[in-house]
Parts: sequence; structure tokens; C-alpha cells
Amino acid sequence: MKVFLVDDEIVIREGIRESFPWDETPYELVGEAPDGEMAIPMIRDTNPDIVITDIKMPFMDGLELCRVLKTQMPWIGIIVLSGYDEFEYARQCIQLGVREYLLKPIGSSDLKEALDKIGKQITEERKSLEHASSLRARMGNDGKFLKEKLIGSLFSDEAAPEDAVNVLKQLSAMGCPVPAPYYVVIDAAFEPTATGQEATYILTESANGMVNPSPGRVGTRFLVLGDTMEDTEEKAYSMATSLVQELQRVGCGEIRIGIGEIVDKPEQIINSFKTARHIRHLLVERKEEGALILGVREMGGVTDDMPSVINEAILYMSRNFTNPNLMLPDVAGVVNMSKSRFSAVFSQCTGQTFTEYLIHLRLNKAKELLKSTNYKNSQIAQEIGYNDSHYFSYIFKKNTGMTPSEYRIQYQN
Repeated sequence: MKVFLVDDEIVIREGIRESFPWDETPYELVGEAPDGEMAIPMIRDTNPDIVITDIKMPFMDGLELCRVLKTQMPWIGIIVLSGYDEFEYARQCIQLGVREYLLKPIGSSDLKEALDKIGKQITEERKSLEHASSLRARMGNDGKFLKEKLIGSLFSDEAAPEDAVNVLKQLSAMGCPVPAPYYVVIDAAFEPTATGQEATYILTESANGMVNPSPGRVGTRFLVLGDTMEDTEEKAYSMATSLVQELQRVGCGEIRIGIGEIVDKPEQIINSFKTARHIRHLLVERKEEGALILGVREMGGVTDDMPSVINEAILYMSRNFTNPNLMLPDVAGVVNMSKSRFSAVFSQCTGQTFTEYLIHLRLNKAKELLKSTNYKNSQIAQEIGYNDSHYFSYIFKKNTGMTPSEYRIQYQN
């Protein structure tokens, strides 16, 4: 299982990163950040199963990060670290669905116990959801089946736009209220297998009713509910990217996902669906697999100038990657795109997430400096945008298989 670490204290991050026996456990540390604000886009990129976060941090503290994760990525298990033995923190953590609450300082055995406990819970929940989806597939006559059919009727070309209001009323009468300030449709096509459909249920069952599926012959369509435009887009992007990774994890192929425009009236849901379907068809025509594109109202779906926009972003990154505070929202702002749309289009155009590409730029420069200078690791870390030299060494070895010193010995003339 993938683990992401958030703590503003370098010593704590270093201790967990270096002292915990990651290689001897079924857990992989896929990233770390000094505060919640920096962590969120990185968490979306790395899609971890578990997040370990401190409570007290600048900019966005652990409690606020937990609130965001609960709303947008509720399938993630959370471990909270705190140096404050206060009931109020523990109470708020419990309300936010935090699985474990550990007091600093923590030892490897305590962390291993917490990870094992959460890992077991996640595994059992996935098995339970898979079993439940199998039962639904065999029975096909319970309330959830009817709900899925009603949701699916929102996406029918034969339905009149005003029919959506009646469908939502029927769903509410069934005890499945779905009215919301904003709506967006995800149209996902993938290889028609039982494991693929089970994967969609695993994610939607944990979305607290904010993502509603309607399975079809070659995939699943989803109605995503949101409180604001940004909240709706973030939920849709998080769901779509997690779905791609989950489908790939279970060996499902031919994955193509489109996200429609965000609408604020039930009768406009059909428009969001048509946009999402059009985008998915474009992916089929381009023979792009494992990809997704966001279609939003102001952009009108996919445009031919997207590669030039991403090239502009790459140019900006190549000139500013040495800035340790460079984040995805900064680059998205430079090219006048929302964070979610930029992240999705960037991944599609480059084949790498924003975080992966940023690491690529920084490590290429590090290799150049290791070959041509006698700078210490701490100097090189500063030169390429890492304030923590130990984290630089960790990232370098994780990506190259060698420590910076080993690389220097092998390649320096």
C-alpha cells in the first residue's frame, strides 16, 4: 500500500522516512510535504492508500487537510500525528474519520502497528465492497439497482431535460436524495470485466453519496455532486484519476474517461453527459488508453491548442524548478487553467504527473552538478529546489537506484 507523509518538521519526516523499515513491509512511501496546502496536489498525483499527517502545521494544518481528504478522497486512510495530548484534537479527528491518532514521538513499532491496522481495515473494506457488488450483480433487484437505473435515465438521449427534475424527486422519495448546487458527469469506458465493475463500486461506495454510478455495457457513468464549482471539479478529478489507477491495478484494459462540463441545474445534467461522452469518443479516435480529459464550460472540452499550453507550462517549470516553493497551482495559474484541469491535461500530454515531471527536472540538474562539480549534497539540494538534503538523497536513490555519492563516483570524469 502507498503511504504519503505530511509534517512541517524536517526531523520528523526524516525520522519516519529513514528509520522506518519500508523495504521490509508491504508499504511504500510515495511522497512527502511540509504542509497540507502543498500536500493536496501531490496526494492527487500519487493516489496513496494511507496519509500520515501532523496536526500543527503552517498554511493548512492537519485538521483542514483531513476535512479536504474526507470530502474529496474519502477512500484514503488517515493517521494523525500530534505532540498535543488533548481530547479536543482527538474528538475532531474522530469526527473527520481519522483511523489512528498517535502522539509524538513515535517509534517504528508504533507506526508499523498503526499501518498494519489501517491496511487490514482497507483490505477488508475492499473485499466487503467487492462481495457486495457481486451480490448486486447477481440479485439486480434491490434499491441500489433501481437507483442506478434512475441515475442512468439522466443520461438518455431520448429523455427531455425537464425529466431530470422528476428523476431527482423519485430518488429522494426512495431515501436517496441527490439534489446539489452543482453536478458533473464522468463517462468511463473500460474492458467489460467483473473486476472492473467491482473497482468502480469500491470507489463510489466510499464517496459518501457524492458520486453515484450507473453501470453500462462497456463501462460506468457517474453523477458527481458538489457544493461549489471548484469543489465539484476537484471531486470529479479525484474520482477519475483514482478510477484509472484502480482499474489498472485489477488488470482492466481499454480505459478511457471523459469528464463533462459542470452545471448548476438538474435539467442541464444531460449536457454534462454529452460533453463527457464526446470527450471519451475523442480518446477512442486517438487510441489513447489509460487517459482522461476534463471538459469544462469555459474551455468547451478539448482544444487543439492544449499541447501549446502545456509547452508553455513546461517552459515555465524549466525556468523555475529550482524554486523550492513551486507548486502545481502556481503553474496552472500561469497558463490560466484550473488546478484540476491543468493536472489532468498535463498528465495526458506528457505521460507524467506534475510531481513526477518536477522531480525529473530537478534530478536531471542534480546529475549534471554531480558530474561537473564537487558540490556537497546539501549544496546540490539547494541548487535544485530541495531544502532538505536528506530528502534529496532519498528521492535521488529512489529514482536512480544509486545514492548521489555513488552516482558521482560512477560518472564523474
